[in-house]
Amino acid sequence: MSSFSIEGWCKTSSEQAPIPVEDISFYLNGTDHLHLEQAEEYLQRTHESDVMVDVDMTTLNLSMPAEYSPLSDCKLRVYLNADTQRGHFHLVGHRASDGSLIYSNAVLIDQLM
Repeated sequence: MSSFSIEGWCKTSSEQAPIPVEDISFYLNGTDHLHLEQAEEYLQRTHESDVMVDVDMTTLNLSMPAEYSPLSDCKLRVYLNADTQRGHFHLVGHRASDGSLIYSNAVLIDQLM
């Protein structure tokens, strides 16, 4: 349904500034889109700050620069923009080799149409 090629970040520790990661590519299908919309609605109802949504790694088709992959886990973090209350998501995971946090830039859920 939606294919993304987007920049992201690698954070090896909480004290270190994030390092840019170029060309994180992944694919979200109709089921993923539905889960993101449900997460957005949940946050609007509950006023929680964010929620993590599981992804199916077999359909995600995740592609990243070799020095940042593979990831040991992968989820989509959904949160609401404070001003607009519109949902955004980004890919979040940890590099398998050292546990560094890897995350993509955020995407507006409405852009998945």
